[in-house]
Amino acid sequence: MNEKISSFLKKHNFENCPDIEKTVSDLMADMKAGLSGKESDSDMIRTWADIPKNPPKNQKVIVIDAGGTNFRSCLVTFDAEGKPSISDLKKTSMPGIKCEVSKEEFFDTIAENISYLKDKADRIGFCFSYPMEITKEGDGIPTCFTKEIKASSVLGLPIGKNLKEKLESLGWSKINGISLMNDTVSALLAGAADSGGKSYSSYVGFILGTGLNAAYIQKTDPAYKIDRQIIDCECGKFSNIKSSDVDIALDKGREHQGLSLIEKASSGAYLGGVILQILRSASEEGLFSQETCKNILGIDSLGLFDADLFMHFPAKEGLLSNAAATKEDVELIHELSMAAVSRSASYAAAIIATSVLMTGEGKKSSEPVCVLCDGTTFHKTYGLKEMVSRLLLEFLTEKRGIHFELISMENDITLGTAVGALE
Repeated sequence: MNEKISSFLKKHNFENCPDIEKTVSDLMADMKAGLSGKESDSDMIRTWADIPKNPPKNQKVIVIDAGGTNFRSCLVTFDAEGKPSISDLKKTSMPGIKCEVSKEEFFDTIAENISYLKDKADRIGFCFSYPMEITKEGDGIPTCFTKEIKASSVLGLPIGKNLKEKLESLGWSKINGISLMNDTVSALLAGAADSGGKSYSSYVGFILGTGLNAAYIQKTDPAYKIDRQIIDCECGKFSNIKSSDVDIALDKGREHQGLSLIEKASSGAYLGGVILQILRSASEEGLFSQETCKNILGIDSLGLFDADLFMHFPAKEGLLSNAAATKEDVELIHELSMAAVSRSASYAAAIIATSVLMTGEGKKSSEPVCVLCDGTTFHKTYGLKEMVSRLLLEFLTEKRGIHFELISMENDITLGTAVGALE
């Protein structure tokens, strides 16, 4: 690393390569506390569900995916061989984006969004990617809304039960169940449902996109009074990490200060802002040429897309496309940007490693733990996926003899949600 960069990062307490050993140790302690019902950052939500024993065949299911501001719906059909097909795909908006909505408005909007699928299947799988408690019946009770959704009157209500009542009032005749699940649970189920004939000892679902989270299969454990089931960790809320001057400055202007620090340091919703804050601090200290410092200080906001464009094409695109930057400026800015990406990769690897270790599996190379990874930040950010793979190989396999395999799949959330609804 360039000496200028190293000195700058050290001065501002920014760790581009946090100690994965410590992070995993702290994360595991937090997860175990959550499973025990003790105070923890990670919610460790029990789903009361396991992976299906047999793949679904000759069945149809309506799938709803509410993962942010977008609302997607479709029909998934499994043929006689269990091969899925997706049809009737539609994308609309979540209720409560522009203004606060009542309970009636919330469920009216969802019912209207899926009205075109009326009676096309008797089960509905609902991927509801907001914090919620899962009941033993597979319903979901939201505890809060994130991503700017305003629907406080829905908090504490069973989503599936209320939606079923609404649909039946509108004449729907074929609703035998509505199953709620988180997107990481859906990702895990997708990996388990389509293993490509490979033998895996367990499964993990991991998402690094706008947010950050993981799910894994917990074995039966009397110490936690828990039967084997999928656990939605909500580990993006984990906050026992070292915050740099950059993070502290950014967090002052955010909601929920001091909370969800690992997500704020790593995920796509925040990473562009982290990079910009690093570059602004560097510009204020004159790390670049005068003209480049001036240009960077004139940037009001920076999304991860533009930051990533620069990292892929530093001489042509993104941050410096309109700036008279020197070659040294380009190199310094690229290295500072990559420091933020490297930190994100370290935390992502720590979360995956902890989830794999929590399964207690992966002890045979012939039966690794399958980790289905989803999220644009994970798959598209320059160098991030490769860094995560390298860190995991060293930490899990070379040091501990734990075997894993990172996989990805098209339409994973949709297919996993369909599988979960039919179990």
